[in-house]
Amino acid sequence: MTFLLVSFFVAAIVSGLTVSLSHRFGEMMSDHDLAGPQKFHGQAVPRIGGIGIVIGLLACTLVEWVVKGQNHLPGMLLLLCGLPAFATGLFEDFTKNVSPAKRLLATAMSGALAFWLLEAQITRADVPGLDWVLGTSIGALAMTVLVVAGVANSINIIDGFNGLSSMCVSLMLLTFAYVAFQVGDAELALWALAGVGAALGFFVWNFPRGQIFLGDGGAYFLGFYMVEIGILLIARHPQVSPLFGLLVCIYPVFETLFSIYRRQFLRATHPGLPDGIHLHSLIYRRLMRWSSGSQRVLAMTQRNSLTSPYLWILCKLSLFPALLFWDSTPMMAVFLALFAGLYVTIYWRIVRFKTPKWMIVRSGRGVSLGEPVLAPSPGKPE
Repeated sequence: MTFLLVSFFVAAIVSGLTVSLSHRFGEMMSDHDLAGPQKFHGQAVPRIGGIGIVIGLLACTLVEWVVKGQNHLPGMLLLLCGLPAFATGLFEDFTKNVSPAKRLLATAMSGALAFWLLEAQITRADVPGLDWVLGTSIGALAMTVLVVAGVANSINIIDGFNGLSSMCVSLMLLTFAYVAFQVGDAELALWALAGVGAALGFFVWNFPRGQIFLGDGGAYFLGFYMVEIGILLIARHPQVSPLFGLLVCIYPVFETLFSIYRRQFLRATHPGLPDGIHLHSLIYRRLMRWSSGSQRVLAMTQRNSLTSPYLWILCKLSLFPALLFWDSTPMMAVFLALFAGLYVTIYWRIVRFKTPKWMIVRSGRGVSLGEPVLAPSPGKPE
């Protein structure tokens, strides 16, 4: 519990200080773009929440080093390897001038570093033919880098609503921690819990009021950290199914793959262009019916926060079978297919206005976030 508590309190304190400083340095620290296709907030908010998460994890490594003199090396190496992804994303958060390709490349570099320094390598998949490719050094490196960059990017894609990505990552890391304890890997379980603490330290400031955002730096780093824990767990323990990590992360991964398919083949647009019809965006627009169209900050924040629990539930639907069948590749494959079918069904029902009435929120009653204030004009600091 020490790992979780230290990272939680440090991340929460740093995130709180960031929120306070944003009132003074809001022009540099905050996101003033309120009109983009993936913007669902009503006022400028600091988007550098990744700083608190990284410092929270750094505090864990320092405590372990100073107090116990052991178990600190994996955490330090994870932070070191994640530096390219975090720093490039953070630079984008401040400057808004780093292309998606460069951010993806930086995340791939983080994956390559972890491949060599931590031996976080994907060398098996229980898939005929693919296992032969992964048996070569080049094949394992290519697949590992692709998976790390893809999963980290997928966390950034779902990072659009208060508490959505940070809670999903926390649940995924808890799942990894549980299985790590099951196979006797206490060290890896503790670092998974450290990630949970850091994510939740940010979460308390992000949900439900949305006082701080992860930003690209935080989203890419959290995604990197989470997927590396999963890769290390599978690499160290042959009894864990190689598809276990995929089932744990399937919600953001499938969201990304489906978005690429939707943009490329259904809308004939570039798959890298942002749009406002991700599943979480549709839930916000079509299921959060109350105060629809309101420009009041209170109403927009309430609708934003009420969207996330829908996706937390969807995320959990893959985590429960992952916990039960973590050592069975056939069962992993079955539940991966079931999740894909469920996701597509939900998506198309919402798109075609056939959502069950009980899922639609028509009242914000019971959600109290404070007094309403008028939203500022886009581009103006608070």
